[in-house]
Amino acid sequence: MNTPKNLGLCLFLTAFLCGPCSGAGEAPAPAVTAAQLTGLSKAAEQELRGDILPWWLKNARDRGHGGFHSFIGEDMTVRDDLPHGALLTSRILWTFSAAYRIYRDPEYLEMARWAYRDLMDRFVDKQDGGLFWTVRPDGQPAEANKLIYNQVFGIYGLSEYYRATGDIAALQQAIAIYGLIEKNAHDPVHGGYYDALNRGWQRDTNPRGNQLGPAPKSQNSHIHILEGFANLLRVWPDEGLRQREHELLDLTMTNIIDPRTHHLILFMKDDWTPVGDGISYGHDIELSWLLVEAAEVLGDPAVVARARQEAVAIAKATNAEGVDSDGGVYNEGNLKGPSNTNKEWWEQAEAAVGFLNAYQISGDPAYFADSTRSWRFIEDKFVDRQHGDWHNTLTRDCTPILEIKGFRGMTFPSSKLGVWKCPYHNSRSCMQLVERVDELLGRGPGG
Repeated sequence: MNTPKNLGLCLFLTAFLCGPCSGAGEAPAPAVTAAQLTGLSKAAEQELRGDILPWWLKNARDRGHGGFHSFIGEDMTVRDDLPHGALLTSRILWTFSAAYRIYRDPEYLEMARWAYRDLMDRFVDKQDGGLFWTVRPDGQPAEANKLIYNQVFGIYGLSEYYRATGDIAALQQAIAIYGLIEKNAHDPVHGGYYDALNRGWQRDTNPRGNQLGPAPKSQNSHIHILEGFANLLRVWPDEGLRQREHELLDLTMTNIIDPRTHHLILFMKDDWTPVGDGISYGHDIELSWLLVEAAEVLGDPAVVARARQEAVAIAKATNAEGVDSDGGVYNEGNLKGPSNTNKEWWEQAEAAVGFLNAYQISGDPAYFADSTRSWRFIEDKFVDRQHGDWHNTLTRDCTPILEIKGFRGMTFPSSKLGVWKCPYHNSRSCMQLVERVDELLGRGPGG
């Protein structure tokens, strides 16, 4: 990630895209000081190394049976009778690989190795390749379907483990999964990727086979394919992968981001026709910075410029429509406004980064204020001062929710660790804030 050095471009983007970001008639936000930047960075690093990573180091591993617990509740109740998910293991693998790459703490390396062994031993499908979605406590597949979202998080974690350790076997496994995705999930007619395939890598037309939603393609899958492929491209500069990343960036900015609203289209048919009009404010702001990161890894100046322009437009729309007066990001909405005012942990983490990214691009201090407001909301409401780490989901008035309604009307207890609740979003947010402040202050990591 590189901040634009052309001040004229910054001012143009600010004037053209942001407009009066603080609101019509309001005074412009004051200039951002080095002390403010440093304060945000130090707070994020303290949260990362003093709370999030220690909680996962202490609580996540199942030291009796290997791997990780299948569930830890908000009250710290541990269960191991539920299916174990590859997604959780891949995200822990990414988190502690990245933490070790940055800080070289041997505890982080030990945890990364633990996650790597769990992924390889428990979740790799030795018959058909790729990763199972979930595995029962006895080691047998519970859901053996090949959700592409799950596969690309495997690529993301494995490629980061290779970045941190140089373990060639991890890179080879990531490349093998990439090859299976390309062979079986890529749409040769319309481009992009199908979400759901069965164990043998044929398209799964059963709606219940797609944990992401009621359509063959989704933004959620594609934005993380973009992310996983970018991380693989960092360590494996394959020309075919580079071409796919270029295609993905163009498809995302042409077919997945609505040019009128700058919200993501959540679900799509094969030909990219939208299915529904739902909005996920957290995914919007998450993509805003992932888009720029992927474009910068690709290294095409024209694509980088287009991605930066879109990132600021998304941040503007998210701030105007998806953020509550207390700084919390709403869960969902539609063209009429917020439809689900609950606030999930990951959405807040992405907002802190996405608004800081918009500040880096535009130079508008209002976006830095938005980022710090998100961070204050996290510290005040989401950090669990009793048990550690973060709460999962809060009501609009910031009461922790103990039972969550999920896809297809199912309900399940709120978790601190589960198939979906992991250290990836909040750890990554902290790492990103530290790295971006270092860039803004013109110093290297640890400077």
